[in-house]
Amino acid sequence: MRRHAPTITPRTRRNRIIATTAIALVAAGSVLSAPFIANASTDQAAAQRETAALSQQGALDSDHLSFYEDIAAYKAQSAAKTTIASANKVIASATSKVDASALETSVSQLADYRLLSVGRTVALTDATQAAADQTAAAVAAADAAAAAAAEAARVANTPDGARATARQLAATQYGWGDDQFQCLDSLWTKESGWNVNASNGSSGATGIPQALPGSKMASAGSDWATNAATQISWGLGYIAGSYGSPCSAWSHSQSVNWY
Repeated sequence: MRRHAPTITPRTRRNRIIATTAIALVAAGSVLSAPFIANASTDQAAAQRETAALSQQGALDSDHLSFYEDIAAYKAQSAAKTTIASANKVIASATSKVDASALETSVSQLADYRLLSVGRTVALTDATQAAADQTAAAVAAADAAAAAAAEAARVANTPDGARATARQLAATQYGWGDDQFQCLDSLWTKESGWNVNASNGSSGATGIPQALPGSKMASAGSDWATNAATQISWGLGYIAGSYGSPCSAWSHSQSVNWY
């Protein structure tokens, strides 16, 4: 029996054409999209590598920051320790000379530097150093003043210094002029040579005016044994009360060899 070829209708032909076209388009799309897929994969890998690198760099930066913070803390604490040591020396030198209470307070605040932040430690160290410098300057000024006073006392205790003191006191306290001072100078040159430490081995008379005993001069000051001004003050008072004037005292001394 003879088979007849199937009849292809226009509709069937059209569907076959559509199907064939679709298959071709799918194949073409696969070929064309391959490069884009490959590129996307490459970009993703690069992004992952960059992320890993940034993460590693962040860890390194964190380590560096911690290292620098440790260095800053070490320097701040070392400076605080040194400042406290030097400040305590200044406090010791200020004893009985100047008020160091402000410096003592600053040192007390800085003493806990191990528990303080770096910024607070640095600030307190600077403040303590400033207070130490100020106190040290005050101590230096006090020492200079004390040295000047000691030098003035030394000069005043020399024969020339004692004469200058006597001339001034004779004029201001008793109204005695140069004529009376000349008599006084002659009298005390004979008695002691204007030596504040003069002592008569036989009589026990002491000092510039040769007070007998020397402790009599305590009425003019507790430093009578070492201070020419105190001895002179007592001696002028003794002359005024006993003889009325230095020239009268000198005349008596010339007559009887004492006054």
